[in-house]
Amino acid sequence: MDDLLDEIGATFAYGAIGIALMAIGYLVVEVTTPGRLGKQIWTDGNRGAALLLSAKLLGIGAIVTTAIITSDNDLGDGLVDTAVFGGIGIILMIIAFVLLDVTTPGKLGATLVDTERAGSGIHPAGWVVAAADLGVAAIVAGAVS
Repeated sequence: MDDLLDEIGATFAYGAIGIALMAIGYLVVEVTTPGRLGKQIWTDGNRGAALLLSAKLLGIGAIVTTAIITSDNDLGDGLVDTAVFGGIGIILMIIAFVLLDVTTPGKLGATLVDTERAGSGIHPAGWVVAAADLGVAAIVAGAVS
């Protein structure tokens, strides 16, 4: 019974760190794109904004998952690794975004959520940024293991 209670506690601890990291990821997308992200996605149905946020959250989730799997059942070290590597992943995603922004025409954040330029779909640049986020997450997940 003690093992079960320990595992439940560990799940909540890892879950809290994972949710906090995903909240930071949400804020990163909020800051790098014009307008209110929640309104764009849930009220306006902006597919570009939804793609950006989805890729960021999936990437962070992959990093957190890898950190948990590789924690060797040491909860303290695992929680620290999860927070550190999750933070590194977010920082690297920001760097990748900035590099794409300075090497492409216009303001990337505005382009990605511009529904007039993309029509009812997703601007092609959105797929590039989503791939960059997932690629960075895969690199960080690989570094964790």
